[in-house]
Amino acid sequence: MSGSDPAEDRAGGRGSYAKGIARRQEILDRAIEVFAARGSKRTSLRAIAGEVGVTHAALTHYFGSLDELLVAVYLESERRSDEQDDPADASTPAEAMRRSAQQNRAIPGLVQLYSSLVAAALEDAHPAPQRFVTGRFERLRAEMAERVRRLQRTGAIRADVDPTLVAALVIGASDGLQTQWLLDPAVDHEGALAMLDALLAGPNSPE
Repeated sequence: MSGSDPAEDRAGGRGSYAKGIARRQEILDRAIEVFAARGSKRTSLRAIAGEVGVTHAALTHYFGSLDELLVAVYLESERRSDEQDDPADASTPAEAMRRSAQQNRAIPGLVQLYSSLVAAALEDAHPAPQRFVTGRFERLRAEMAERVRRLQRTGAIRADVDPTLVAALVIGASDGLQTQWLLDPAVDHEGALAMLDALLAGPNSPE
């Protein structure tokens, strides 16, 4: 990875700004590889800088703190996963979470990273994870609830269930099962979500 002095990125106009954006993305790409392999494994920003292959000053310049780096790594990995989703996807919320779980199991280090961010979000001393996790849950609940409403109109999901509560239930079930899987890989994450789908199925649900 090429070297760069953060002071240089601040010094020069538009060209330096674009260069700084590219440099940040370069560091982020490498950080994703590191965390995918190592998991969260709480340590110092200086130690992570060594693993990523940059100076501590560069990492601090682009990400500010360890918490902000961890959030950025997870957001970028999530963004890449979202790019593969079909906007016209008509799967149920539990099916969507099962698909996400399947992708996550291929990179257990990022599953550990997400779990560590959720744990940190419960502590007042970690505002960056708190903002990230709270915002993510709000967004997912809204998206899932709208998915439930669409499927209720087609009869694929029972009409007598509250979409917002279904969304919260599916997210809670998936996150909890993911934690259980981290502790015991024998836990059938996908099977449990499939059972939840069956319990929510409406009269026009596909077999």
